[in-house]
Amino acid sequence: MNIAVLSRNEKLYSTKRLVEAITERGHNARVIDHLKCDILMDHEGPSILYDGESVKNVDAIIPRIGASVTYYGTAVVRHFEMMKVFSAVSSLAITRSRDKLRSLQLLSRSGVGMPDTAFTNYGRNEKIVHSHIGNPTVIKLLEGTQGLGVVLAETRKAATSVIQAFESLKTRVIIQEFIEEAGGADIRAFIVDGQVIGAMKRQGGGDDFRSNLHRGGTASMIKLKRSEKSTALKAAKAMGLAIAGVDMLQSKRGPLVLEVNSSPGLEGIEKATKEDIAGSIVEYIERNAKKRRTKSAG
Repeated sequence: MNIAVLSRNEKLYSTKRLVEAITERGHNARVIDHLKCDILMDHEGPSILYDGESVKNVDAIIPRIGASVTYYGTAVVRHFEMMKVFSAVSSLAITRSRDKLRSLQLLSRSGVGMPDTAFTNYGRNEKIVHSHIGNPTVIKLLEGTQGLGVVLAETRKAATSVIQAFESLKTRVIIQEFIEEAGGADIRAFIVDGQVIGAMKRQGGGDDFRSNLHRGGTASMIKLKRSEKSTALKAAKAMGLAIAGVDMLQSKRGPLVLEVNSSPGLEGIEKATKEDIAGSIVEYIERNAKKRRTKSAG
């Protein structure tokens, strides 16, 4: 098969590992920068130009779409789907997961455990927010990634000040319950094709309550409890993601989902678990690319 990895940087760990896994299994690998793709629509149907040349004979793609280029990146993925190219992660699922508010709404509807959360026109609903969430309060920018744009407000007064500051900049936030017993740690479960193939526990650096590895956290392998595994699988299914990194907190009332990532990095999870995660992704494509083509996107 000819498999393309949609990535802006072929030197990134995740991109390199996917290329290695593709070639090790006897397939042809190609890295395509999705921002350099031109989307064409004419009487002959959908097509894509890359560096001025038509992209042809691609059997499957593995999207690695960064949050900052979600709109254009998902447009490229959707166009490949229109061309009947199998995508390891669908454009619709990527869009769902990148909209933090929408993803939390979907998780809530599916019955997945999650921290109590509120989103509101804050100035008119201050009492509702504080009575529902309590203190301390975690305040998150809707556009934040990799632990950026996340603030812990210890008191109601502090929360009010932070929210008002964000809103004065015309920035939307969600307000969430702080899970103290998590101790600044979270769990990431890596899912491929309905199976948890690896999990790690990430601990925040120093007194930082954020456990993201980009913020100086550390990671180690963990064996998930049955409830944690089922919660992770349910969350990925709610997003429609065949490949996902599900981030959860361990709480007194069970696992609570924070986020479902549609382009989870491979470096941390592979080093923590010693598992061939990239190989599992390619095996998933082998099982599915030939027997079922992605339906035309609408």
